[in-house]
Amino acid sequence: MTMKLFDEIPRERPATPLLDTFDHPAALRAMSPAQLSQLADELRAYLLYSVGVSGGHFGAGLGVVELSVALHHVFHTPHDRLVWDVGHQAYPHKILTGRREALLRIRQHGGLAAFPRRAESEYDTFGVGHSSTSISAALGMALAARAQGSDRRVCAIIGDGALTAGMAFEALAHAGHVNANLLVVLNDNEMSISENVGGMATYLARMLSSAPYLKMREESKKVLSHLPGALSLAKRTEEHMKGMVSPATLFEEMGFHYVGPVDGHDLDALTQTLDTLSRADGPQFLHIKTCKGKGFWPAEADPIGYHAITKLEKPGDGSAKAQANAKAPRPPAPSKRKYCAVFGEWLCDMAAADPRLLGITPAMREGSDLVRFSKEYPERYFDVAIAEQHAVTLAAGMACEAAKPVVAIYSTFLQRGYDQLIHDVAVQNLDVTFAIDRAGLVGEDGPTHHGSMDLSYLRCVPGMVILAPANEAECRAMLSAAYHHPGPAAVRYPRGTGPGVAVPEHLEPVAIGQAERCRESRVGVDDSEHHGPRIALLAFGSINTAAAEVAEALDATHFNMRSVKPLDRDAVLHAADEHELLVTLEENVIAGGAGSAVGELLAAEGMQIEMLHLGLPDAFVEHGTPAELLADCGLDAAGIERAIRRRLAID
Repeated sequence: MTMKLFDEIPRERPATPLLDTFDHPAALRAMSPAQLSQLADELRAYLLYSVGVSGGHFGAGLGVVELSVALHHVFHTPHDRLVWDVGHQAYPHKILTGRREALLRIRQHGGLAAFPRRAESEYDTFGVGHSSTSISAALGMALAARAQGSDRRVCAIIGDGALTAGMAFEALAHAGHVNANLLVVLNDNEMSISENVGGMATYLARMLSSAPYLKMREESKKVLSHLPGALSLAKRTEEHMKGMVSPATLFEEMGFHYVGPVDGHDLDALTQTLDTLSRADGPQFLHIKTCKGKGFWPAEADPIGYHAITKLEKPGDGSAKAQANAKAPRPPAPSKRKYCAVFGEWLCDMAAADPRLLGITPAMREGSDLVRFSKEYPERYFDVAIAEQHAVTLAAGMACEAAKPVVAIYSTFLQRGYDQLIHDVAVQNLDVTFAIDRAGLVGEDGPTHHGSMDLSYLRCVPGMVILAPANEAECRAMLSAAYHHPGPAAVRYPRGTGPGVAVPEHLEPVAIGQAERCRESRVGVDDSEHHGPRIALLAFGSINTAAAEVAEALDATHFNMRSVKPLDRDAVLHAADEHELLVTLEENVIAGGAGSAVGELLAAEGMQIEMLHLGLPDAFVEHGTPAELLADCGLDAAGIERAIRRRLAID
């Protein structure tokens, strides 16, 4: 198969005559090899065009174009189940399953979700945003089908680093134990285990997946089982032969029949191999080698940089050459600093000041801005891959030896290490600092990636310190405070830029548990212009920017609370004593969040005051820009003011 190679993203919709002829994958099953090859080229061209229009994940989808075509050609979807892992691989799958035109609005408010979602399509068999879940879910489906006497086939597609997580290996071990009819496809795009695809390996892969070999293998087992020691010798010989040219032994020992590596861009070989394995009984493991960004040479050369792109400028907005060669149009550099950049610089500065500091990330070097730290302090930098549980316990072990570990982790991914945070860090009161990025509503990646619950799940952990900066300068000072605190401490900050406060170069910490009174209400003073109920806004974290605007509009007192745990007890009690309405504001679910902490404190003190808790709703917030989602949730300035006026029945 000759693959068309692109060197620029199409600005006009490409001609896709074959792709346009169907809206569901059943039509693929009657296509000839030549038609499938044409379809793959058209699919890649359309994917390039559509992501240029919408923005979104990029390289991973280009790498699985041939795999997506082959899977839907071989399996009778949706009756057979395809379970995708690392859901940003699934763009080609969405195009092939009736969502071709809708892909032009993927990740946009009201548009398609960024990842497979059960409510979106019957072809999306399992919702995914986090990684390493596919084998467990697919095994559950396979076992349910067996219990129901169904002939349904189930295939898990895992890749883009997802096989580095322990959960995947737990599922592999269980699948081999229960002898389920399950096919696992490892999309190895050099971000997971890797072996070169050579002539011998390709030959062996085809031989091991051929129907005559599989039949001979099973028949030989029956014959050799009657000869003492023969079956064991044959098994060891087969394992050793495979082990010389492929990483088969590990998976064979777990109970899988391993095939591979296979060239994941050789559509003919891929469809033949999948067809054979789809009809084989027992656990099957297909290892394919792909190139992230395949078919678009800038992405092949820079798979990390082209993991995702923003939508491209319209034709005419700048020179054609600049548009053709750009990863994405870059707006003028903002004067405001990104919170993750503030963290990255603080980490390097603190590392220079304290040789005990060690930095840990679960495969989020770029996202959490540890690039500079990884280069300047390579011996103190630890990327544990997609293994959040291990990251937390690794930090606990470091803290046991008087090191000062800093775990840089997204809020939504810390959920996966929650057991370790409690039992391995908090129970032992170990000195671990958690830099929690992407707290609150992150935007277009949607509910699987929103950091909407960290205040709730961290606040109930004994001994935990939780700080929430209102701006970039506070973020740096709070990181220092958490670092110097002799126990578990977390600083949670949002995605994107702060309000534009200058960041100092020093490493002085902020006082833990001390709020800041930013504005005083004039209601109640001897001034006829100021009347009505005295309102106090108790704001936690980045929502302080909106709180300041609302405080001016309603002449309210405004507290930047800074510390979620411990609370500033005196500030809360004084606010309750001096005001008639307390409004708590947080970009976290209301249930169990910072507002709940304020209510609990007042109840414990026997104080009664009218309260209004504003935060994220008791629902999973969909995808859109952060501004759109905050408005939907009533957490922009207009929504906050509206809710307060409604409570007080004032115009």
